Amino acid sequence: MTDHLGLLPHHVIRDDRADGSILLRSGYALGPVARSTGDWLHRWSAEAPDRVFLAERSGEGWRRLSYGEALPQVQAIAAALLDRQPKGAILILSGNSIDHALLSLAAHYVGLITVPVAEQYSLIPEAHGRLQHVIDLVKPGLVFAADGDAYGKALDMADAPAIASNPGTSKAEPFATLLRGSGSVFGAHAAVGPDTVAKILMTSGSTSDPKGVMTTQRMMTTNQTQIADGLPFLRARPPVLVDWLPWNHVFGGSHNFNLVLANGGSLYIDDGKPLSALFPRTLENLGLVSGTISFNVPLGFGQLVEALQADAKLREMYFRDLDMIFYAGSSLPQDIWAALEDLAPERMPLITSSWGLTETAPAATQQHVPAKGAGIVGVPLPGVTIKLEDDGEGRFEVRVKGDNVTPGYWANPEKTRAAFDREGFFITGDAMRFVDPDDLNKGLMFDGRTSEDFKLSSGTWVQAANLRLEMLAALAPLAADLIVVGADRDEIGVLIVPNRAGDFVDVGPVCSGNAISAIRDRLQSKAAAATGSANRVVRALVMAEPPSMGEGEMTAKGNLNFAKVLQRRAELVERLYDNNDPASIVI
Repeated sequence: MTDHLGLLPHHVIRDDRADGSILLRSGYALGPVARSTGDWLHRWSAEAPDRVFLAERSGEGWRRLSYGEALPQVQAIAAALLDRQPKGAILILSGNSIDHALLSLAAHYVGLITVPVAEQYSLIPEAHGRLQHVIDLVKPGLVFAADGDAYGKALDMADAPAIASNPGTSKAEPFATLLRGSGSVFGAHAAVGPDTVAKILMTSGSTSDPKGVMTTQRMMTTNQTQIADGLPFLRARPPVLVDWLPWNHVFGGSHNFNLVLANGGSLYIDDGKPLSALFPRTLENLGLVSGTISFNVPLGFGQLVEALQADAKLREMYFRDLDMIFYAGSSLPQDIWAALEDLAPERMPLITSSWGLTETAPAATQQHVPAKGAGIVGVPLPGVTIKLEDDGEGRFEVRVKGDNVTPGYWANPEKTRAAFDREGFFITGDAMRFVDPDDLNKGLMFDGRTSEDFKLSSGTWVQAANLRLEMLAALAPLAADLIVVGADRDEIGVLIVPNRAGDFVDVGPVCSGNAISAIRDRLQSKAAAATGSANRVVRALVMAEPPSMGEGEMTAKGNLNFAKVLQRRAELVERLYDNNDPASIVI
């Protein structure tokens, strides 16, 4: 039971308009909103000075920083930054750390802009083109990295003064020197207001080159009020997180980090990840600290369930204080959901999700009551207006307006103009369905990306995003990923990125081997259950060359850039539709 969480029932107000669109709003009023993130830091340094704010691993234990310690350090770093007067944004190359957090908070405290980017852009030489794109866009005046030697080439690319926690042999100045800043910061801090741009977050670049999303103080502070209005237990008990999600992404860096700071919680930085080499570290960290909220992507929860099933001590530690299990990134498989419910004790945490984008800070909808399964993204948050444009088949394109929505893209007025409709709603490109059209309080379900949809030559629409997820499930574990193709063709096909653990043999740009027959069998089984040409996949080709981050085929989050893959591998698409090509799997 989740009664101990004091959850409020959903309350949705609907407005059907003459033009056929539907407006959805929360029936709850938006609560008080802070002026800036610095106000949160001031509040908790006064009310809970000894409470742990941030912690990172140090030897067998943790290096902890309290709220009372954090504020003077932030002010000292802010003074040092003002002394340096950087002529551009502060580019942050490395991942989550206490120094990263302090630098960001200090910059935001006095109105300077930070640009955190995926560490892969610096550490993978093939991805340096992505880093150069960011450098050219934001023209940094200062650059930071955790390790000067590991990030040395990237620091040189930025052509700006550099700071590093461990400078090594690089040109970087030691981060510790910033802590000696002593000038006054109060005037600069007082000038920071709701419209001040705090950071630029780069979009994933899954459909085009990454764009710089301007994130204002108002966006961040409004969104945390919206989230806590729907989840009042956040204010009743300061949240404790053991979290790995990267701060260059809006989920980890805005949603989770600010959720801790806004509510006076504690963030234990998990230096593991849901990767085979790093996940043991995550399990070690979870065994040391019992969190009140568990944020993760479905892949991470899948690995966690296996570990919890095998380790009773870890299971007890994980669930001991847990209020909420929150998944994002994609829908949680139902078997993982069911396993978490089975493992949970009588004091059941809320298992939930929300929906939003980098441009919405990120949460725009939230499922803040227990759901009966995965995939439901909830109802509009207070202060958010959702506009639904009906496609005539019970599926809606989603547009958003609210104080949590970005004013636009950095140095890109053309993309900014194209991102909003005539009424000022942000055009998300996402699609939704009602869980129950007769009861809006049951929420919305994510239904793919409209930009990925295409028509067959017959004029039949293919909802490619949903079909991709279905085919990945049907082809697991043979396919690590895939691209659904067939625009203006008679049939749907898929280009498959193989799981290298499978029985595949490279043959030029494609693969062969025993697994090919297994793929054919699964395609036949899936096609036999299809309801029509819109969801019947009849051909496949397995690619031997993995997607290249350097060529823009893969984003820093590990997502495929479908347009770039299809552009670079146009010849393989033609082979896919050649019935005489021996590598093309046709059923």
